[in-house]
Amino acid sequence: MAITVRRSTMVRPAVERPRERLWNSNLDLVVPRFHTPSVYFYRRPEAGADGFFDADRMRLALADALVPFYPMAGRLARDEDGRVEIDCSGEGVLFVEADAPGAAVDDYGDFAPTMDLKRLIPPVDYTDDISSFPLLVLQVSSISFWCQLQLGSGRKRKGPACSDTALGGFKFSEP
Repeated sequence: MAITVRRSTMVRPAVERPRERLWNSNLDLVVPRFHTPSVYFYRRPEAGADGFFDADRMRLALADALVPFYPMAGRLARDEDGRVEIDCSGEGVLFVEADAPGAAVDDYGDFAPTMDLKRLIPPVDYTDDISSFPLLVLQVSSISFWCQLQLGSGRKRKGPACSDTALGGFKFSEP
């Protein structure tokens, strides 16, 4: 099953955020560093679906969602003692738009980790330094009769915040 990438961009927070470094928890220091793949499928509504998975709208919503979640737009780094921390650099989140013409949800069977399913996740090159890859990667793929959103990490809070923002229903409150 072929996936064609239409566009790949880095989305930065809509408002400039503080440039700072944040320590990772001790637990974060002992687990391997990789993105947690997750695939979500959304059925296109029958009618009245203005803006359904509109990539421009999603990009703007993601930029808004990154304002309170600005560390996700940073990179991993090491402090002077070698401890891994988050560099809130504002470099951005990878946002990929793709098409899978001729593919359907049924093609993925029971969603076992196959190569076809893996193609729905944006690839990340972990061979370079930890400061080279984004903390969050997203891919929006259009497939037959369905669309999907893949989140590389942080799906519990940032995924709903981004989608609710795109629909105009989420209001952020700074802690």
